[in-house]
Amino acid sequence: MFSSAVPYKNQHYAELKKDCINDKTLFEDPEFPAINTSLYFRKPPPGLVEWKRPGVIPDWKEQEWDDKHPESYAGIFHFQFWIFGEWVDVVVDDRLPTINGELIYCHSKDNNEFWSALLEKAYAKLSGCYESLEGGNTGDAVVDFSGAVAEAIKVEEGGYFNDQEKQDKLFEDLLKVYDRGGIISCSIQAQPHEIEARMANGLVKGHAYSVTAVKKVRLGHGLLAYFRNETIPLIRMRNPWGKTEWKGAWSDSSEEWSKVGDTERGNLGITVEDDGEFWMSFTDWCKFFTDADVCRLINTSVISIHKTWHEAVHFGSWTKNAEPLLNRCGGCANHKQTFLQNPQYLFDVTKEADEVLISLQQKDMKIHRKFGQGENFTIGFGVFKVELNRKYRLHDILTQQCVQTSTYINARTVFMRCVLTQGRYVIIPTTFKPLTLGDYMIRVFTDVDSGCRELSVDKPRIRCWSSFLGYPQVVTHVYIHGAEGLQNQDSSGGADPYVIIYCEGHSVKSSIKKDTLQPEFATSGIFYRKKPRKPITVEVWNSNAVKDEFMGQVVLSGSVKDSTDPQRLQLRKRGQQMADEMPGNISLRIITSSQLTAM
Repeated sequence: MFSSAVPYKNQHYAELKKDCINDKTLFEDPEFPAINTSLYFRKPPPGLVEWKRPGVIPDWKEQEWDDKHPESYAGIFHFQFWIFGEWVDVVVDDRLPTINGELIYCHSKDNNEFWSALLEKAYAKLSGCYESLEGGNTGDAVVDFSGAVAEAIKVEEGGYFNDQEKQDKLFEDLLKVYDRGGIISCSIQAQPHEIEARMANGLVKGHAYSVTAVKKVRLGHGLLAYFRNETIPLIRMRNPWGKTEWKGAWSDSSEEWSKVGDTERGNLGITVEDDGEFWMSFTDWCKFFTDADVCRLINTSVISIHKTWHEAVHFGSWTKNAEPLLNRCGGCANHKQTFLQNPQYLFDVTKEADEVLISLQQKDMKIHRKFGQGENFTIGFGVFKVELNRKYRLHDILTQQCVQTSTYINARTVFMRCVLTQGRYVIIPTTFKPLTLGDYMIRVFTDVDSGCRELSVDKPRIRCWSSFLGYPQVVTHVYIHGAEGLQNQDSSGGADPYVIIYCEGHSVKSSIKKDTLQPEFATSGIFYRKKPRKPITVEVWNSNAVKDEFMGQVVLSGSVKDSTDPQRLQLRKRGQQMADEMPGNISLRIITSSQLTAM
């Protein structure tokens, strides 16, 4: 499947199979033996367990049973899982646990089909034993099987049933996920005593349903249906039990199907049998289901007819250090003193506005359940809009704005979609409590390359030429909020202003604000200054097709002693006429410190 897959426990499928065929033996896996510790660590199965080898294995040609060449069957299989950013190849033997001749765990409807039981065995091996798989998260499993990006949607909490606009948007999103090969599952939250409890409407609480179709179904019969083009959003689900179905509207034999023409019904493959698969209106789905796991196969291909994303992947750890500048386990934003000691990742949004997907995943802990551990940490992240020229770690929140905060949850993956405006951003992934140690993977998807990278340096490095060129004496943060009362520049009575901050040969330029005399720039820059006595200049310009026009400036001393409060300053002319005023004023804040790690 993937030639670059890493062999789990250093077990190489091809070599092991070859050895078994040469020795005329069936494979017995020493890393996951047919004994009780592979089954459970606390709760034994209800009966005498016998490990049996199946005789028919429909699988890929190279692995499956061949009646004509039984000598080529070695009782060995391998599956590949996407574990923490890499494909891992897991080998198993074909000994499956049974009680009274029946498979204990996963099994197919067809008695001669064993691929699902073998896949489950490989997954149990990765997790330490079969019992470690109990009560897992469906979305996590799908990610492990596919490398998809998981998003947990709180359907009930999100109020989708009562908000038609939100409901329509969710349906369009799920339709897109389904059409592009993603995997969706859903469930109804249950109290501990309600697990697997059947509701009067046929749905089962605390039970993972797989979504097998998301469709806009055409209503009406014959040509009239095509001319009217009236559709209803429907969703099809499967109960993994293979029976027990929804009894309400659009269920197998409900009268609603009389509104759908024969051709459309044929296309949808409607069957009236208790096979565990059924349709619901999307409105009813939003009404009764409380949670959904949406696993997107994010398209990063260069050539594709669908939207493609640029992916940045980083691995890191929350680690402890007595030195605050080296500590990386500061906890969430509730812990103001240590929050910025967490890892930090910088990225740029270069378009005027762009959708960004962020996935934070911690290492799977199931393998530690045997030892009384294995619970997920509560994790999450914040996204801050920072200075356009920031390249060192953030040490204090001055005017930087927290634009997004994920939910904090004890789940393996926290996912967020957000639309961000043009600018530079820092993601801060954290555990909820400080001093919680662990590993994580963060994935950032943007429309174009965002230059996503970890910020690991606190301030400019001292280099061999620093003594010759000089080393920064102070650091200054300049935030330009906006301007008011600017002079008309266009014949229509307006302007397209932008602002530039100049400091020691470096500059930061805002985006152009269209057709306004009261622009809000919300632009900032951070400058490590070697000549603290040299002033900082802020200029306002009007964007023009022929030649940009100067609209005024302010000159700032940027002294450590200056006020750090917000200021409103009159715009002035340049050069020898600096004392002369120009129409308009500018709102800003400037902060200077001799401590280079102060901001």
